[in-house]
Amino acid sequence: MKKIILLVSFLLTLQLASQEKLGRPFFTGSSSLTFAINENYTITPDDGEPFIIPTAIFLRAGFGYEFKRRVAISFNSSFDYHWNYAVSAFPVYGSLKFNITEDEDDTFFMEMSYGKMWRPSNKYPDGNYYGFGLGTQIAGENRWNTIVRLDFHRKGLIGFENNRLDSVSLGIGFTFF
Repeated sequence: MKKIILLVSFLLTLQLASQEKLGRPFFTGSSSLTFAINENYTITPDDGEPFIIPTAIFLRAGFGYEFKRRVAISFNSSFDYHWNYAVSAFPVYGSLKFNITEDEDDTFFMEMSYGKMWRPSNKYPDGNYYGFGLGTQIAGENRWNTIVRLDFHRKGLIGFENNRLDSVSLGIGFTFF
């Protein structure tokens, strides 16, 4: 009888432990704009030149896994176009995201990224890709969440100052759990 009780209690413990959610997979996407100071700007108000202009657009998509609502890893791909330099890049990178604070399902997070840029032809640059960002994830209804983020990007590109192209972008995106 003791063996049966012990076996049943062991099986119940396994059943309860297996129902505890340790994490969840997700899909994410975003678009970001990079802004720069207009080199043609003058103080004279009648020339119509804006002080700050957009210089690049980044379109990103990825999938990942969130552990215990605090840490997430993801694998992403992107199309980055810097029209002021006529440079296109295709970074493929991994990210580590850490939720700094959480209020119900809304979070404030930081994210670090590292990867390589894919080179489909000689026209496109290759090199390393680094990123660091801060953002907020606003919980939506059901499983959709909105993300607003500020990111620093560094692309290792030959031909630029110090062989890299640095940019800061403001983006909006989503996460689907």
